[in-house]
Amino acid sequence: MTHSTKNENLTLVIGGTGKTGRRVADRLTSQGRAVRIGSRTAERPFVWEDASTWGPALEGADAAYVTYYPDLAFPGASETIAEFSQVAVAHGTRRLVLLSGRGEEGAVASEDALKKSGADWTVVRCNWFNQNFSESFFLEPVLGGELALPTGDCVEPFVDADDIADVAVAALTDDRHVHATYELSGPRLLSFHNVADELSEATGRTITYLPVSTDDYRAALAEAGEPQEFADLFTLILDGRNASLVDGVQTVLDREPRDFSAYARAAAATGVWNV
Repeated sequence: MTHSTKNENLTLVIGGTGKTGRRVADRLTSQGRAVRIGSRTAERPFVWEDASTWGPALEGADAAYVTYYPDLAFPGASETIAEFSQVAVAHGTRRLVLLSGRGEEGAVASEDALKKSGADWTVVRCNWFNQNFSESFFLEPVLGGELALPTGDCVEPFVDADDIADVAVAALTDDRHVHATYELSGPRLLSFHNVADELSEATGRTITYLPVSTDDYRAALAEAGEPQEFADLFTLILDGRNASLVDGVQTVLDREPRDFSAYARAAAATGVWNV
């Protein structure tokens, strides 16, 4: 078995096939850094529910990008992050960059657990991603032409996964970001009415937004076989705790974050919303 040295800059990217993980892996690879994808189907499988997979995945890695599924706010997440971060440090993986949730009290417990491990940590807090509409659970509703969600008239500063990946890579590769917590958002607040208008313009189709009750949405999640706890994440929008702009992207990258309109045009050009 070969062992990677620190000089090889091997980074474990947990969730390396996901929205941000895939982008982080691509950016690190383009910089000439060695990357190991952490996923269930990887050569060295990484499974959050199976701690025996963590050590082999961490072997030889000096850094790790840590994304937790389904969400850091879910029960048991902080205990799992505490155990993982201790295993990581024991394996010499000292640089840990955690993707966390902005405004999620449950996620703060996981952040604290990571910090107590003695790692060189960075926390990147984000709210809802633009890419949820093209690569995740909002894709099917967009294709169907109707966003039926329990979000009322609330607003959200949607952040782009490319911006998140750029910040994460900076944190993984630059010592200036050790022991920093960054909150990221997009450049403006959008309601889901606004989002439907933006998507309609980008796709040339009519996308409508239909406010529904949380109970109705829970029922829809259950019918789709998705965790009903996802409905709880909408409370982060409903109570307005993230209805403000923050400057993490500007602070780390010295540029403005990507606007939803630019995202929507680029996503539409890929054909992902063609029906």
